[in-house]
Order: sequence, then C-alpha cells, then structure tokens
Amino acid sequence: MRRATRGCFLLFTFLAVLTVGLLAAYLLATDWQLWGAAQTAVLRIQLSNRTRELNAPFGSDRDPVRFEISAGTGAGAIAAALVEAGLLQDAELFIDYALLEGYDRRFEAGVYFLNQNLSIKQIAEILTDSSKSYIPFRTREGARIEELAELIDQNRLFGFSGADFLTHAKQGAVLPAEFAAWAGIPPGASLEGFMFPDTYQLPPDISANGLRDILLRAFRERVGDDLREAALAQGLTLHQAVTLASIIEREAVWRDEHAMIASVYRNRLAVNMKLEADPTVQYGIQGARGVWWPQITRADYRGVNSPYNTYLVAGPPPGPIASPGLSAIQAAVHPAESGFYYFRAACDNSHYHNFAVTFDEHLANGC
Repeated sequence: MRRATRGCFLLFTFLAVLTVGLLAAYLLATDWQLWGAAQTAVLRIQLSNRTRELNAPFGSDRDPVRFEISAGTGAGAIAAALVEAGLLQDAELFIDYALLEGYDRRFEAGVYFLNQNLSIKQIAEILTDSSKSYIPFRTREGARIEELAELIDQNRLFGFSGADFLTHAKQGAVLPAEFAAWAGIPPGASLEGFMFPDTYQLPPDISANGLRDILLRAFRERVGDDLREAALAQGLTLHQAVTLASIIEREAVWRDEHAMIASVYRNRLAVNMKLEADPTVQYGIQGARGVWWPQITRADYRGVNSPYNTYLVAGPPPGPIASPGLSAIQAAVHPAESGFYYFRAACDNSHYHNFAVTFDEHLANGC
C-alpha cells in the first residue's frame, strides 16, 4: 500500500514539474515574441521618419565598386564594410533597415558591383542575390595582349591585375596543352592573337587564368574546325594563319578590305617577297616609345632590329602581333583573288586603300 502511495506521489510530482516547465517555456516564448514585436514596431516608427534617407543615394559617382561578402558575415560587418568602401554613410540606418525587413537573414555571400548612386534600400536588395553580378569586358580587334592587361587594370572590377593575366598569356607561360596543339602554337610562344575580341559578361569571381580560358574558348568556338582545316589544307597551321590575319587587322580600317589586303600578302609570300608591313615594325618597338602603336618613319624600316620587322625579315613574323577578328582570319585563309602586290592609303582620308600590281603603279598612287 505504501509503495502504491509513493508511486502516485512521484507521478504527481513529475507531472507537476512538467506542467510548470511547459508553462514557463510558453510564457518565455510569448515574452520573446512580444519583445520582438515591440522592437519591430519601434523600428518601423523610427524608420518611417527617415524614408528620404533610405531612398537617397550616398553620392553621384556611378563607377562600379567591387564589394565582397564572405560566408557568415552579419549585417553589422556588412554595414561597416559599405561605409569603408565609400558606398554608405549611416551604418546604423542600414542595420536597422536590414533588421526591420529581414534582409539580415537573406544577405548572400558573393561578389557584387555597387556604386554611390544606389540607396540603402537598393543596396540591401542587391546584396541578397550575387548571381546577378557580372563583369562587363570588351576586347577590341587589333589589340595586343599588353593592351588587354591595361583594360583589366582600368576596369577595377577584377580581383586580379593585368600583370597577373600576362603571366598566363605571355611568352613562356604554361599554355593549355589541348588548345596549343589545336592551334599549332609553337613551344614557348605566347597567346598573342588568340584572345578573341568580343564583348563578355564575366563571373565576378573569375581568375586571371579563368579569363584567359574564356577568351580561348570563344576563339575556338567562333573560328571553328572548318577554318582550321582549310588553313591546314593550304599548308598553314592555324597559328600561321592568325599571324597573317593579325597584320591584316592592323592594316585595314574597314572590314570589306580584309580579303583584298590578304591577297596582297598571300601574293607576296607566294613569290618570296618580303611582306614589308608597317604594323610589324610598330610591334617590334615593343612600347619603347611610350605607346604600343607609335608613328614610324622610313628610318624605322631598317632601324628597328626585331624578328617581327618584315622589312628586314623575309616571310611572316614569328607569331601574331595582335588579336584579329573573325573577318580578318577568314580573309587570311580565303583571300580575294588578285594580281596585286602593293597597297597604300587613299588620298581622300576615307581610310580605304589603293592597290597596285607594279611598284611604279604603287608610286603613282601616292598623294
């Protein structure tokens, strides 16, 4: 009988403790909810008087600034970093707005591109989705790889420098073996000529060798195997065809002259005439005069001692001198049929050229 009484007592005690615990937990949760609701209400009242500040941009500079959020970074640290980057003035206001609207739980790690012309509301929304960020990058026809490196430095959105890019593309760099074999690039050569000129939207976390690989992939996709096979059928590696195309690209202003200029150079090569192309002399100077494509004189034809100077060296130069576009590459492989061996700029400032069969005709075309 005593055992039964004791058992009932213990059960009653357990149930009482459990009930008290559950009640305490309920009251505590209710208090926290009430406190959270009260805090939200206070924030909402406070921010209702600061609508103008929330919608106003910090400044007028629209130049993008690279801004990165690491995994686990809270609203306070993000606000402090925004102030340090010159994108925000009032960190507390940003934090309060993020807490009120729940952005503090939605901020996403990643790289973003912001500017001073964005408001607190806009920045908070942007920082929830890094997938919409990209780096715009435009490479132009006729640029050499050093000019691409300068574009990288001017862009300010990349997480690497132009010098970093050159270590993956210049002479002596370790090149992707499959691409080098496909393009016929000689051992030790640079990737000059194969950085395909186009407009790109690049991922914000792209690396220097990642950019190189994207440009090479674009080259292979746009040029394709058919054009490569056509060059090989003529006894040219793709590297040799691109070398000729790079000269055509630098000589021509208008694309509709590519095929005719190509015919002149192919005709010269066929009879062992020197190419005597001014852009190869400019390339041989290697920026020593402060610009990559300087004005040259007749004295430079013999005075620039470089294997790229086609006034001194017979045949094509050792490799491309710039990045040709698809039109110039097609022209190098499929030139126009002509009997021309000379061309020079027309005298009407149209940037077109006059073509000639003989040297005397060439002289007669002078201004």
